[in-house]
Amino acid sequence: MDGATEKDWPKRPSDFQLQKPREKTLEHSATSLWDAYSGVISNQAMILALNSSFVDPALQFETQLKIIKSSFKMAFAVTNLDEVREIRINEDDEEDLESLYRTVLNLFEDTLLILVSKDVYKLQILKEMVVWMNEDSSYMQEEAMVVISRVLSFAARKVKGSASVNAPCLGVLAAELSLLCSHSDPSITQQAFVGMYHLLCIAKCQSEGTAKSKNKKYDKPENHCIQPSSSGTEFLPKNLQKDKSKIAQSVGKTLLPPLLTDFVWSLLMKLSVPDQTTASEAATILKLTLECNAHKVTMVSKIVDTIYKQLCGDDSPILREAMLRVITLLTRTSPKKVIFQLMDYPVPADDILILMWYAAGAESSVVPHVLKTILLILKGKPREMEKITERKHFSLSATNMMPVAASQALCTLLPLGPYKKAVAQFFPQLLMALMLQLFYSSNLRLMTEDRPFYARDALRVLLNCSGLQEVDTALNKKNCWNQFSQVLFHHHGVYLVAKTLSEYKFPQFPETLHYLYKLAVEGPRRSEDSVITITFLTELLNNFFKDPFPEKFLVLFRNWVNDPDPAVCKLSLQKIASMAPVINEIENVCSLLTSILDAFLSKDTTVIIRALITLRKLLDRLDKVTYSSLSTRIASSYCPLMDHANGGIRSMAIHHFGQLLMDMSQYTWMLNDVVYAGLVPLILFLEDTEERVVKACKYTLEICASELKWSTLYFLKDEHYNFELVVLNICNNLLISHQKYITDLISETLGFLESSRRYLKRGSVILLGYLAKLGGHLLLRDEIDVMLEAIDRVIRDEDPVIRELAEITNKIFLEIAHKLTTSTIKQSFQRLFNFIYLKKLKLLYKYNLPKDLTGSPMGIKEIRNDKEAIISDHYEDGLVKNESASLTSLVWGSSHSTFSWVFLQLVTSGPSGLSNVDKRHQLLLQDTYIINILSVGGSKRLTLSPACGFYLIPALHFIPTFPSQLPVLQTSSSNIRCEDSNLAEISSPASTVAYSQTSGSASLIEP
Repeated sequence: MDGATEKDWPKRPSDFQLQKPREKTLEHSATSLWDAYSGVISNQAMILALNSSFVDPALQFETQLKIIKSSFKMAFAVTNLDEVREIRINEDDEEDLESLYRTVLNLFEDTLLILVSKDVYKLQILKEMVVWMNEDSSYMQEEAMVVISRVLSFAARKVKGSASVNAPCLGVLAAELSLLCSHSDPSITQQAFVGMYHLLCIAKCQSEGTAKSKNKKYDKPENHCIQPSSSGTEFLPKNLQKDKSKIAQSVGKTLLPPLLTDFVWSLLMKLSVPDQTTASEAATILKLTLECNAHKVTMVSKIVDTIYKQLCGDDSPILREAMLRVITLLTRTSPKKVIFQLMDYPVPADDILILMWYAAGAESSVVPHVLKTILLILKGKPREMEKITERKHFSLSATNMMPVAASQALCTLLPLGPYKKAVAQFFPQLLMALMLQLFYSSNLRLMTEDRPFYARDALRVLLNCSGLQEVDTALNKKNCWNQFSQVLFHHHGVYLVAKTLSEYKFPQFPETLHYLYKLAVEGPRRSEDSVITITFLTELLNNFFKDPFPEKFLVLFRNWVNDPDPAVCKLSLQKIASMAPVINEIENVCSLLTSILDAFLSKDTTVIIRALITLRKLLDRLDKVTYSSLSTRIASSYCPLMDHANGGIRSMAIHHFGQLLMDMSQYTWMLNDVVYAGLVPLILFLEDTEERVVKACKYTLEICASELKWSTLYFLKDEHYNFELVVLNICNNLLISHQKYITDLISETLGFLESSRRYLKRGSVILLGYLAKLGGHLLLRDEIDVMLEAIDRVIRDEDPVIRELAEITNKIFLEIAHKLTTSTIKQSFQRLFNFIYLKKLKLLYKYNLPKDLTGSPMGIKEIRNDKEAIISDHYEDGLVKNESASLTSLVWGSSHSTFSWVFLQLVTSGPSGLSNVDKRHQLLLQDTYIINILSVGGSKRLTLSPACGFYLIPALHFIPTFPSQLPVLQTSSSNIRCEDSNLAEISSPASTVAYSQTSGSASLIEP
């Protein structure tokens, strides 16, 4: 500077020149501070005024928060005191400005203290302050942190010893303070630690208050004692500063679950902030917190969903690693919640979702829990909205595809190392769950060309991971896997899988059988599940056991017979039918047969048909002792099916009924009641429009006639068949042998009058007329009135043939009603006379009679020749009248059934009596009712049948012969000629007594 002159030097500004900018800065600072002061004090007045008002608390807090935010900006956006000091103003001005500055901060702090003193809930303002502070770095953060720590200190002192603390913001505030504890500014860090200390003290009081309230609720007062709380020394700033993990441990241990969830959620949101330092710090604290306290976190599903969305939107490696680690830690303590959420996304899963699957199932300790949860999901049905777990979890989508996602997850997870051991434990459950999913998926046609069949693929992975590669290969050779997508193939596919597993003696058989049995006992969730279970279980049992199955499994099949699902019933019946060869080896065979009879009540016709076939197969092999003990119950079960709407069921029931009668021919006496209970449908369905039903009726009626010694066979032959003649013939047999059933038959026939099938209505009108004609003396006035009312409705039928037949039947009813008397004694005498006076009937309707009766066996008498019955065409109403005979005495005895003992003395005058009748010709007893006929010089015994008729049976040395060959026995006064075994004629000069067993009529005719 030797050459430089003084003029060249830069001129130093004069003190006056420097004073002007300083004055302007000072003036600006002072103005700002005064404005802040006036604004804060004005806002304080409004805030406190609101605090004392009766405004709605939510609206009050919202308004106060807005005012406080305005005060915050004024208080912490003013010039820093350090800047004011640099201005180098005089000490008095500096003190004034600093005092004013402190006053502003104190006003703001006092406002917060007043609010918090009234309600600790308003600590939420501190949380907002941290947010405002972080939004703009120009705010005085240190001063703000000082205010926050002081307010927290005050709140901690206030809540100490309180029974309850309402401070829901502690979780979020703790997250913000934990991040500030790693701030680059030591002064801010120090205040953050102090604030964290006081916050944890508040949280501790809150936790203890909650625990006390619970103890007061559940503990007895005399046993309750308050445990002394710790001093909180573990929360001291010097202890928290030693290690970040201390903060995480203290927060996780102290905060209540909802608050800890807020803490985790806030840190999770910090992972995606642009500031990598903050994100990294948040990840560290989050990891440390969840490692020890993940079990306290709620809203797991929401956290998992948020992670998925953030990973889809940000591909940052740090973010991905941190968030996947959160998934792993949450799965440790809440596997069900995590897995359920991971399965509730569109199928097929994308790469992000698969990464989350790996993260959730990465640790071996959680593998069993993961598989259990997946199995729980696999119990659901794709596209079905339902409650799957105890908690209310419903898919948000209209189409629930969680089971399909679970199948894809198994394809991803099962090959992993940690899952190999668990697969052995869960093999039966996984096997059956995937078999069901195969059925659901194929049934809903979920498998398309561009969508993998995950249930099938998962099943193959399961077989390969379980050491059953040979089974997979064998099924592949059978083209099983490719055909599983076809709905009709699935049941056969289930059979193939079970059969192939059995062929290769898979080692998991005991566990699988046990699980299937447990599943069957507990009952499946859906009916279609039962079909798969039965098919699989049956095939396993067929390959590992011989028939009959052990009793514990037979019980299952017996119960399945009456399952609501028809497919289940038929599968069970089919298996039971296959055990017919060993039916007598089954312990509770009666119970098994009873369950089959119960299946007759099914609404599904195919089930009834299968039950009929199964029962017949078993009865063919059943021992006679057991058979006879159940014969009545079985026969009774056939009767309702004879009137079934399905022709196939009608024909089978009628045919099997006849087979049962034939099987029980030695026990016919046991089945009499049941035979007559089924007689009406057997007769009426002879007119059925289906040929198979008609043939079954004829077959069964022939057996009935044979077993009950009826002479009805002739008219059941196709070439001689006539419905009315069959009805007449059967009714005559009833009148002779089983008159007591006539009223019951009338009652049952009345039920068919209302049938919509015309042939039933027509047949019932005819049958009703004959039954009434033959058994009219057994009817009461009230019964006749009911019958008249019923036939009156039929007279108005649309069909002219039915109307005509009904009119004839109506006349019969009116005749019977006309003969009835109101006197009980007279009715008794009328019935008594009908016991010995039996009418011969003419054909009443002549319905569909053949035009040419020349070759028909229509004569005066009914002759049984070669086991065929011949009915007289000249039935006449006979009247017992004989001038030589007189009724001398009538004695009533004790009652039996409907009738009483009757002793009738019939005296015949003159030498033409019956005294010299060959005693080799006996009038034998059919039942215990006896009529004594006394004649001059001797007596004979006649039999009174239960139907109140009597008949003569020739001596044993007589054999049926043609009329020209009949023997004639001479006595001093009479001739006895026996024609066949059903007709005896006694002739005398005075009279002739003729009786026909088949017609049920007798007449005493003058010579």
